[in-house]
Order: sequence, then structure tokens, then C-alpha cells
Amino acid sequence: MLEKFKKHLELNLPFLVGSRLLIAVSGGIDSMVCLHLLQQLQFNIAVAHCNFQLRGYESLEDALFVEKYTSSHNIPLYSVSFDTKLFVKEKGLSTQVAARKLRYDWFYELVELYDFDYIITAHHADDSMESFFINLSRGTGLEGLIGIPVVNDKVIRPLLPFDRATLHEYATEHSIIWREDSSNATDDYLRNKIRHAVTPVLKELQPQFTVAFLKTQTFLKDSQALVNDAVKIVYEQVVMEREDAIEIDLELLINLQNYKSYLYYWLKIYGFTSWEDIFKMVHSKTGKVVYSPSHILLKDRSFLIVRPFKEQETEVVYEINWDQRDVKLPLNITFCRVTNQSQESKSVIFVDENELKFPLTLQKWKVGDRFYPKGMNGKSKKVSKFLKDKKISLLEKDAIWTLASKNKIVWIIGYRQDERFIVKPNTKNILKIEFTQ
Repeated sequence: MLEKFKKHLELNLPFLVGSRLLIAVSGGIDSMVCLHLLQQLQFNIAVAHCNFQLRGYESLEDALFVEKYTSSHNIPLYSVSFDTKLFVKEKGLSTQVAARKLRYDWFYELVELYDFDYIITAHHADDSMESFFINLSRGTGLEGLIGIPVVNDKVIRPLLPFDRATLHEYATEHSIIWREDSSNATDDYLRNKIRHAVTPVLKELQPQFTVAFLKTQTFLKDSQALVNDAVKIVYEQVVMEREDAIEIDLELLINLQNYKSYLYYWLKIYGFTSWEDIFKMVHSKTGKVVYSPSHILLKDRSFLIVRPFKEQETEVVYEINWDQRDVKLPLNITFCRVTNQSQESKSVIFVDENELKFPLTLQKWKVGDRFYPKGMNGKSKKVSKFLKDKKISLLEKDAIWTLASKNKIVWIIGYRQDERFIVKPNTKNILKIEFTQ
């Protein structure tokens, strides 16, 4: 196995040569074989061991075993103990998910602290096979069937081409001692049930099942690469990238036979999971919204718009005092007393200063806001209706601010002045208000 392992590294993972490697070692057969192989090939290695304190004294003995081995072989060791049960309770996670998060977060801390290049884990072909069946049983797409990746950021899994039987044979041949995890013997977890009841039957029916499985996963990975290429090509045709958002052209999208698949690949990276709601948005009315933990997806006429989810800004109010003439936050606004009213524009208005009550307030428009648009002969209108009539997109609406005097809107900035504050023939003090991007 050593020679095959060496050739595998030379062919597929040549960047490991000369790198500083942090090997995750539990003390079990998989990680002990991985450690032994890398020792034989004289890689620059250190060991990281996690004690999750889930099996009482047995967990402590695992830690002592790893400590004794690394000490006798002059291998640097980093070890940590986690109160996993407390972490599960605090975060509301399953034990397996909690342990995984604790483990990898700590590994990456070590990488940063001690300048390691890569994290090595001992996942092998049977682990990948079990993940395949777990995902298959839960319902999955192509991504869930291609198995555990050999390279995932700084995490490298060099044993994936080898099955458990091969590792056991190598360990026996080289008199490698390891620790047995008693939890692996139970069927408390789905992975263990598949390991004990499913894969042995498949290997009995087809002695070369592992080889065939690895070949199939190679084909699936090739298919996934084709899908990724198609996703990128169609993205460039259908999606427009803005400064802080993307816009998906629905007229172009719905002409695609598999538009739901494209939406899935484009939107999953933003954390969206409510796929049925998202697919329905394609044919829904304007205004429909779906949230992910970090982004908002909204339907605006013939577009789906994705942008980062922001805290509600309608509650944030900025005050402008009488003596302030130059405002920088949250917008660039200047106030200047003039003797004559010149040409107005979207960025410049003129008001009767005597009608203003200071401090003025600056804030995002709110549902329910009402004003008296200049030019409408004293009729009031809801701000929401005004913006709708102006056919302003939902994305643009989120960025609109109002300037107000004692809860009376003076200006929907950049759009329309309020009739109540316009300059009249008897106005004595004219104030020019200018907004610049």
C-alpha cells in the first residue's frame, strides 16, 4: 500500500511535498495508518488530537495513547478537550454536527497560529461510500453523490482511494497499534447502520464493489464538472451583477428547460434553502420575498433580485440642526441660504426656511408614510404609492431616504419635494438643499 499511496500523492497531491502538515489523529486505525504512511515518506508533520469527552475514561485513554505515540516518535502534538455535551446544549446541534464544528474550528486555529499549510484527515473509500448512501437515503442531487472531496480548502484527504480492508491489512502487516472506538460498534447512528448492514451485503454480492463504486464516483464528478460549466455559461447570459446585488432576468430564465436547477446552483451559495417558495416566485406577483440567513431574494416585475440582508434601517433617524450646513452621513446634503430660486432638479430643491422646524430628521422611508407631492394641487399621497407609480424597483426603494420637519416630509430625496414647503411669492428666507451622490 505504501507504494500506491506514494504514487497517489505524486500524481494527485504533489503540493503536499515540502508543506507543513497537521494530521488529525483520533487513535483509531484509519488515522494511525495515515500517520504511519506519512512518517514513512518523511513528510513534515504534526498531530492534532481532540478529546470530545463523550466516552468517559475511554476518551481519556485515547488521548493518552496518542500522546504516548507522538512522544516516542518525536512528533509535535497539539491536544484539546471539548465539553461537547455543553456545546450541543448551547447551540442546539446534534452531537455529530457539534463535534465536527468544534474539531474543524480548532484545526483552522492551529493552522493560523502555527503556520501549517494543510490539515490531513484519514477519511477513506468506505467513509465516502457511507456518505453516498446517507445522502441517497435523505434525497439528494448530484452533489450529494460525488462523495467526500479529496481537497476542500486546506483540508486534504489522501486516503480516499483506499478502503477499510486495505488499511486494516497495512496496519496488521506493519504491527500498527490503534484504539477501538466503542461507539463504532453500535447502531445508534445512521452511518454505523450502513457500515454494518448495507455495505457488507453489497461487497458480498459484488467482491469488486469498492472498485466499481470509486469508478462510478469518478464519472459522477466528471458530470458535476459539466454541470458547473453550464451553470457558469448560462449565468453570464441571464444574470446581471450590480454593485451589491444580482438581477436574474426571468424572461430569459423561463425559456430554459431546467431553469429550477440553474436557480438552485446560483442561489445556494447565498444560503437559500426554501426552494419550493423560490421556484414559485418565478411566476408570482411583484413583491414576493424569500430570506436566507445572509441575503434577501425579491421578485420585482421581470427580475429576481438578490442582495445582502440588512438590518431594518427604517428605525435609524439622523437629526440635522439649524446651524448644520454640510451633512456627510448617511448622505451628502448641503444647506445654503440664497436670495433667488434657480432651476430645481432631482438633486436640488428650494424651500421656505421659515416653514421648517429644526432639528430636521433624515431616515429611510416607511410603509404608511404620506406626503403632499409638489405639483398635485395639495393632494396627499402615500409614499409607497408614489414609488410604485414611478415604477421604482424594489431594490431602489430600499435605498430611498426622506428629509422631514416635525414628522412632515419635506423631500423624498432624489425624487419629489413636498408642496407644503415650496417657495412662495411672500417667502423671505429661501433655503437651497442639495443632495450629491
